Amino acid sequence: MSDIYIGRQPIYDRKLGVYAYELLFRAASDNSAKFTDGDQATSDVIVNTFLEIGLDNIVGDRLAFINLTRAFFVGEHTISLPRDRVVLELLEDIEADEEVVSSVKRLSEQGYNIALDDFIYHESLQPLVQLADIVKIDIMAMDRDEIREHVKALRQHPLRLVAEKVETQEEHDYCMELGFDYFQGYFLAQPKVIQGRRLPNNRLAILKLLSRLQDPEITTKQLEELIAQDVAFSYRILRYVNSAAYAPPRKIESIHQAVVRLGLQTIRSWTALLAMSQVDNKPTELVVTAMIRGKMAEQMARALDAEQPDSFFTVGLFSALDALMDNSMEEILTQLPLADHIAQALLHKGGELHGEVLNCVLAYERGEWENLGCSQLGTHRLRTCYLEAVQWANTACRQLVET
Repeated sequence: MSDIYIGRQPIYDRKLGVYAYELLFRAASDNSAKFTDGDQATSDVIVNTFLEIGLDNIVGDRLAFINLTRAFFVGEHTISLPRDRVVLELLEDIEADEEVVSSVKRLSEQGYNIALDDFIYHESLQPLVQLADIVKIDIMAMDRDEIREHVKALRQHPLRLVAEKVETQEEHDYCMELGFDYFQGYFLAQPKVIQGRRLPNNRLAILKLLSRLQDPEITTKQLEELIAQDVAFSYRILRYVNSAAYAPPRKIESIHQAVVRLGLQTIRSWTALLAMSQVDNKPTELVVTAMIRGKMAEQMARALDAEQPDSFFTVGLFSALDALMDNSMEEILTQLPLADHIAQALLHKGGELHGEVLNCVLAYERGEWENLGCSQLGTHRLRTCYLEAVQWANTACRQLVET
């Protein structure tokens, strides 16, 4: 198996629930990301995903969109993927000749969902439009009038439409107005800052709680008292620490026992995570993103033998606070007593190693393989840190919902 980066990007429905994930992948050599032969890269990601890693460990119970090359569509490679779990994406640079159209029709008749990627209409593509289930429109590749015309024309067919490369809340709102079914991009990770607007009470209370949790002088007794102020919060924490994630030999019956058994920093981290999960009017996936960032940063710190790896978890987790709170990171940090190196990592992606690790985590999340730092870890280790973080976040999120 060649070294390969594997990631995922959410595709959201109109209620901002996760409809599917597109698998991101890129082969790497000598610790620098490079594209190799398209067929080989596609083959690698399919083998890695379905045979070695396990599809559920990457996308959970969601659909997986997979980019396939011409050779896979026309039958030079055998496709034996689970029809109910995948969407086959036809890349925009594949010519819609008779052989390709015939192959797409055959796969459609076999029960596969077909998506046309980065779609820009041309008369020659009409046969594929008639066969496709989903069309993805790159909104960065055209102006708003062109987007509107594409939507109008495609709505004449029984298709579902995905708006790709949606980077801001404004773009998302516009695509919602046009009637797109799904949305793909990093708009959820961007704060919707409105100057002069006060934080809603729910978010202000959570920020105050996070501030207390980050107080370096907080004692075990003070933490117990802080958590005990909210009976429901105490219940959720105790439910979690007694879950399969920790599987304690004896039932933990108090916050004090939880701190003694698991440590002050672990309880602080989980209390912060539970608090962030309670922000009103924000999709669950944003919290999942924060969890993945936190865990990947922590795993990387451990692999680098860095001091206080738990502090890297905090950096990754808090990197999504601006999007959760719809406020600038500068304003948020005025209310959080964080160590200087953590604040620098969050604000400027600086602070030496914390900033370098956070930069790497964010680049991996976006599939910007050429911008990955921490080259001393190597491709395999970075991929492992990411995949372990995804699996941990998937499990932790389920337990958060259950509690």
